[in-house]
Amino acid sequence: MSKFSVLDLFCGAGGFSCGMEHSSFKVLAGIDNDAATLETFKHNHLSAEAIEYDLSNIGDDLYNQLDPIFSGGLDVLVGGPPCQGFSIAGKRLEDDPRNSLWSAYVSIVKRYNPRIIFLENVPTIMSLYNGEIAQRITNSFKSLGYETSVKILLASDYGVPQNRRRAIFVAWNSQLPEFKFPKKMDSKITNYEAISDLPLLENTLGSEISEYESPPMSDYQRLMRSDSSKLHNHTAVNHMQKTKDIIAMVPDGGNYKDLPESLHRTRKVNIAWTRMNSQKPCFTIDAGHNHHFHYKANRVPTVRECARIQSFPDNFIFIGNRTSQYRQVGNAVPPLLGYALAKEAEKVLKDV
Repeated sequence: MSKFSVLDLFCGAGGFSCGMEHSSFKVLAGIDNDAATLETFKHNHLSAEAIEYDLSNIGDDLYNQLDPIFSGGLDVLVGGPPCQGFSIAGKRLEDDPRNSLWSAYVSIVKRYNPRIIFLENVPTIMSLYNGEIAQRITNSFKSLGYETSVKILLASDYGVPQNRRRAIFVAWNSQLPEFKFPKKMDSKITNYEAISDLPLLENTLGSEISEYESPPMSDYQRLMRSDSSKLHNHTAVNHMQKTKDIIAMVPDGGNYKDLPESLHRTRKVNIAWTRMNSQKPCFTIDAGHNHHFHYKANRVPTVRECARIQSFPDNFIFIGNRTSQYRQVGNAVPPLLGYALAKEAEKVLKDV
């Protein structure tokens, strides 16, 4: 059976695409304006075109690239326009050029008529400007002949070891059966279950490619390692000794409140000096990783540890400098969340 085609807008490293491709889908192209991130996308999606393009200024030059790729039609469009593109404050409703990010998304829908659309964004988009932005999104899809649904999903409910909340808008061709959001899993994956097999790197900084030092110690680890023979992107940040000493004072699952009061304001953010809790899913992995620490080692998590917590399999390799790699991981849609949505989309498309 031929696979359903996918176009990934604002694709980043390709987390959503990674999840889709583990189901009955084939990602044919990904579009982003970050050249370094596209290197990672291309490295991990060999059959897809990686197109560097600024979607704030969409034109025929983009369509000239996409038309041959999707000459057979487009089944699924996925993406997550940056939330700045949804600003409707005051006069910026019509004039703010960032709003073209959304109009570009609509333009792609108009041209290629995907059968299903997924749009991912931060949960606050649901309440921003009294919900006007969320309503604008659903109205736009409805005006193009789509049924719509939106729900805030918690990634840890779908096999991701992370309490990451995201708004997921879904639109499907009105001739298709109703799309239903995936059911929650019965149990959640903890930080320990996610990364305890990875070297702690307490006396070494590690290397970009290394050997596994232990067998998998959980079903989740076996899943992440199933197609990987080497460990990639697992190198430690070389903290100053003073920083290590402060981290060492924070217990498993603790934060700045566990430090002497004199150290409470050494970092002026309320998430500072926060350790992962080994027995719970992780907090949201962001693009910076400067204030969150491993549940045992006195350092920030490595790129690979963050990737595990995002549910990227170990054979998904991140390209670029470490700062870029952290950003790529933190900005991605968790692949297992993408997979859960893909399985439901598969049911809708197979029923036709």
